[in-house]
Amino acid sequence: MYRPQRALRPVASVCTVALLALAVGCAPQPESEASGKASGSTAGSCAKGSLSTRTAGKLTVATDEPAYEPWFKEDKPANGKGFESAVTYAVAKRLGYADADVVWQSVPFNKAFAPGAKTFDFDINQVSISSERRKAVDFSSGYYDVRQAVIALKGSKAAKATSLAGLKDLKLGAQVGTTSLDYIDDVVKPARQPAAYAKNDQAKSALKNGQVDAIVTDLPTAFYITAAEVTNARIVGQFENRGGTPEQFGLVLDKGSALTSCVTKAVDALRADGTLAKIEEQWLSEAVDAPVLK
Repeated sequence: MYRPQRALRPVASVCTVALLALAVGCAPQPESEASGKASGSTAGSCAKGSLSTRTAGKLTVATDEPAYEPWFKEDKPANGKGFESAVTYAVAKRLGYADADVVWQSVPFNKAFAPGAKTFDFDINQVSISSERRKAVDFSSGYYDVRQAVIALKGSKAAKATSLAGLKDLKLGAQVGTTSLDYIDDVVKPARQPAAYAKNDQAKSALKNGQVDAIVTDLPTAFYITAAEVTNARIVGQFENRGGTPEQFGLVLDKGSALTSCVTKAVDALRADGTLAKIEEQWLSEAVDAPVLK
């Protein structure tokens, strides 16, 4: 739900991004080639004093509002609780910023990776890395490997599905602009047009009210929804990664950002020393395996 930015660009580059915006439009972005490799420019020194942040001495981080669990807790990104909040402060520490130096702002999910200059240093909001999105923004290397999952009300026809074929005749829904919606369109390929919602809250309400048979979210979110928000629902199953390449969430930065290399080095160091694994165990430990839909 959130994202990064900045660094002046040549006019030709701006024109290219504008043309891409017209070509891509508002359609969900394909998530093929979701790689842990970073995109964007390289930087020289990654020392705090040399980083070209929006505000000197501060690190501006964006995410969507509301900030959902288990990624954040109590809808308060700044409290350090929840997986993505904890990852943010770990990255900030690696870059030399104290907790008090991190400044949060709200940016809608789709705007995080849309073409155009950003108002943040980086965004963190379960944004999957993809070749299409890389045309408009930079990504850090992946900080979380994720799978998508199907949620349905207990006792419903959808809840009994054990394969992709069992989902094809159902009315499915997901948040617009997400990999979740892409999986419905590209993997399930349902006979009925899927419903696209501006927010996950709207998708959950549609499921509760019987407007859709099932919804798709990332797996950790699916476990939280079924455990705490829609308790008469269950996880039907999860999708296999397409092409054998893990889908990964990455930090979003402005296209050509001078920070991309340093932010990526920070993420890579946190993965290498086990910090990301510890944060995942602390905040996402309940997201255990679910049956795989084939």
